Amino acid sequence: MPQICLVQPPIRDFYLTAKRTFPAGLAAIAGALRAAGFTVNIVDALAASKRRVKPLPPELAELAGFYGPPDRSPFGLFSAWAHHGLSFETVAHRVSEMKPFLVGISSLFTAYADEALATAEVVRRHLPDARIVVGGHHATALPEQVMACAAVDFVIRGEGEEAMVALALALEGRGNLDGVPGLVGRRSGVDLWMNPPVWVADLDGLPPAAFDLVARRAYRRGGRGAVQITASRGCPYRCSYCAFGDAAAPPYRRRSVASVLAEIDAAADQDDLGFIDFEDENLSLDRGWFVALLEGICRRFAPGTVELRAMNGLMPSTLDDDLLRLMQAAGFRSLNLSLGTAVPRRTRFFRRPDLRRAFDRALVTAARLGMTAVGYIIVGAPGQPAGESLSDLLFLARRPVLAGLSVYYPVPGTLDFDRCRQMGLLPSTFARMRATALPVGDDASRHRTVTLLRLGRLLNFIKALKDGGVPLPSPTPLDDGPISPPADRAILGRRLLAAFLHDGKLRGADAAGNVWIHPCDTALSERFRRALRHVPVCPAGTGPRGMQPGWRGPQTPSEGEVPLGAYR
Repeated sequence: MPQICLVQPPIRDFYLTAKRTFPAGLAAIAGALRAAGFTVNIVDALAASKRRVKPLPPELAELAGFYGPPDRSPFGLFSAWAHHGLSFETVAHRVSEMKPFLVGISSLFTAYADEALATAEVVRRHLPDARIVVGGHHATALPEQVMACAAVDFVIRGEGEEAMVALALALEGRGNLDGVPGLVGRRSGVDLWMNPPVWVADLDGLPPAAFDLVARRAYRRGGRGAVQITASRGCPYRCSYCAFGDAAAPPYRRRSVASVLAEIDAAADQDDLGFIDFEDENLSLDRGWFVALLEGICRRFAPGTVELRAMNGLMPSTLDDDLLRLMQAAGFRSLNLSLGTAVPRRTRFFRRPDLRRAFDRALVTAARLGMTAVGYIIVGAPGQPAGESLSDLLFLARRPVLAGLSVYYPVPGTLDFDRCRQMGLLPSTFARMRATALPVGDDASRHRTVTLLRLGRLLNFIKALKDGGVPLPSPTPLDDGPISPPADRAILGRRLLAAFLHDGKLRGADAAGNVWIHPCDTALSERFRRALRHVPVCPAGTGPRGMQPGWRGPQTPSEGEVPLGAYR
């Protein structure tokens, strides 16, 4: 029986968010291949809870100066660069044991393109006669760079379910390679031929995803099963920083509610399902469709038995009181709200609607229902002054929401990627196209970006204290010597917060209580410290008492913002 192996490679970075690495795309492709009569397996390098600390690669060595030594305080960022998942050799060994004639390797993110290609090279050494194809967003946007790797035979541009079936059939002699949708290959071993990207027109016509091939135990949450569901693909919005904002982006399509519910039923049949993450770009865009989906989930699960999330973010303008009540009944306990920015001129730059009023309306209802929320803002975008981001941070400070700071990084195929190229801001290597590399701008702008990250951590710590009913410390200078007791992280945080409120310096501390001052933009941190004197910080509602129902929203649409001034 023909054998095909699909691979999720390991990654190297400061951290890994395991709940976001569920290989749903590979499971969907595996389901299509299996329905076509092929035997398929998935080798998921990230299903192994392995983490090996590595030296920073040379192109990222300067990050040590931005992040500093390991910081045990609540304001710490990153310190240890690590290889997450199986080694390249282990992946190749597991693949070669299956003796596949076709190996598909996922390359979703440009930042991890090197790991995908390293996987291809090691697999090639173990399986010199197998065909290797690479797919995913990175391969779709930059196929020439992927095909520059001699270990790669093909690239599939676009969505892979139908294309992988067509490729496997062609390699068996049951079709022509030229006719494989989305395929990129070589003529005479050198020149490339390239088919246009392929997008699945009928999502309901796809076979069920092969969730049984996923190492589900690696993705359990709270001891129960978890699954990622993509109920729609694409997005009609054209945000400048998003891969779906490009004119050549895939069209927006929805699956039928019956199809989505059937996939949820299959996942529940295979495991004690307790968590569903919808990875849609815009899950709540079509209200009637979303209502039908939520009502179907309510019929399937008893109240409180399954938690729902939309980690890619929800557009606040699509949410209303009745919809939020239904979302809570179906299992949403927390809202990931995509704000982007509260600064009107930056909103226009990002090609997004002004979401301030909708954001506040959603928070008012969430507070009434006892739901928590995270509000996501973008910092460090090309041409974005740090003063605007500080205004966004203070906007979130006055609202019952945790602050989620998303550091901009250039994504191939976006308007802002082209802007970065024109401004001379594109990083020199793919490895630098990640949020943790603070890649956009000169050292000064990167310095301000890392300062904003620490201020976001400090703000969320203040909100956590208020959630717990713990009074904020008074501004107090920090004496010389270690902080005692160092083992209590909360005490450590309160002491460093008191020192920040006194002098505006952002500090870290190690496990022994030794303290140091982080290199930060002093003008920016001082401006934040002064703003805290007159900006009342609102609890986030994440404490033992949950969301406090008394918040009724700001008095004016602009409440919480501070003058932008000339600071850049």
